[in-house]
Amino acid sequence: MKNLYGFKVLVTLIVIIIASTQLVFASDRVAAPDFTLKNQKGENIQLSDFKGQIVILNFWAGWCSPCIKQMSALNEIYKKYQTLGLTVLGINTDPKLKHAVEFLKNTPVEFPILLDPQESVPKSYAMFAMPSTVILDRNGRVGFLNVGYKDGDEDKYRENIEKLLQEE
Repeated sequence: MKNLYGFKVLVTLIVIIIASTQLVFASDRVAAPDFTLKNQKGENIQLSDFKGQIVILNFWAGWCSPCIKQMSALNEIYKKYQTLGLTVLGINTDPKLKHAVEFLKNTPVEFPILLDPQESVPKSYAMFAMPSTVILDRNGRVGFLNVGYKDGDEDKYRENIEKLLQEE
C-alpha cells in the first residue's frame, strides 16, 4: 500500500512540474486528490463539491510575506471570474487559527478560506513552498501550478483560467 501511495505522489509531482510551465493538455491531466477541510465557521467543505467549476487552490500561511501580496490579486481574480464558474479556495496551513484570523483582518478576501493546521492537503499535492497555487479544470484535474509568488504571476493565472473556460 505504501508503494501505491508513493507512486501516486510521484505521478502527481510529475504532472505538477509539467503544469508549472504551461497549461497541461486535457488528456494528460491527473485528477487532483480530493479532500475535506473546515472553513472558518467550522463547516466541512469538500473539493469534489466544486466539480464542474474551475478551482484555484491557494496554499498559504500567515507568516508568508508573498502570500500577503498574492491574496489581493487572487481576490480580484475571484471577483472577475466567479460568475463564469470559477472558485478560489484559500487553504491556510497555520497551526494556530489566530494567525490566519489576524492575517485576514489585514488582508480580507471574499473567497472561502479553509483551515489545514496539520498540512495534510499540501502534502497530498506534494507542495513544498508557500504560497503555491494549483488551478484545476472543470473535471477536477490539475491544469496548472505556480510555486511561490512574484508580481505578474496573476497574469499567468488569468491566461490559464481563460484557456480552461474555453474547454467543455
